[in-house]
Amino acid sequence: MFDLIKKTMLAGVGLAAMTREKIEETIDEFVKKGKLSEKEGKEIVEELIEKSKTAKKDLEEKIEKIVTKSLKKLNIPTRDELTEIKKKIERLEKSEDE
Repeated sequence: MFDLIKKTMLAGVGLAAMTREKIEETIDEFVKKGKLSEKEGKEIVEELIEKSKTAKKDLEEKIEKIVTKSLKKLNIPTRDELTEIKKKIERLEKSEDE
């Protein structure tokens, strides 16, 4: 039952979007219904929170890669590229003044 509940929560809800409060609320319901012991509930909450953090990080990395790839395809410079161009312009202006 313990594993089934964990798998259901992971599959049924966008784990990356789950907050600690929502996780605790959901697991508390299982504890109240007697489907989990209090100890099991606490263990699941901690495990799901860690997995939520990992899922958020993974999602952010994937989104960043997609955005970077899209910018490249559209030939739009990144912030770093714009900063480098700005520095070059400033150096050129400075050398003209001398």
